[in-house]
Amino acid sequence: PRSDDFTVAMETVTAWAWGPLSFLTFLAFLRHHPARYVLQLIVSLGQLYGDVLYFATEARAGWAHSDPRPLYFWGYFVGLNGVWVLVPGLLLLDACHQLATAQ
Repeated sequence: PRSDDFTVAMETVTAWAWGPLSFLTFLAFLRHHPARYVLQLIVSLGQLYGDVLYFATEARAGWAHSDPRPLYFWGYFVGLNGVWVLVPGLLLLDACHQLATAQ
């Protein structure tokens, strides 16, 4: 089977960079480490970047890999994948607020 170069590259970065960095961020929060909001900002921004690339590549492909039925498209593709935009977006806003307040 042929693999998609973009997916392989993106998931390699996710596995080797964002995964361990997310765990480090979690530990920083548990220990109330001063760098926790900087880490939160970096991880959230990285996640949002990946989400934008995911949706943008699918849009450029004409939504060819998503089910066209409304329930599946809006419920599964947009709704469930939207959680991966909403949560990092809120965490990014929180990190910016915390860092601005600290200044």
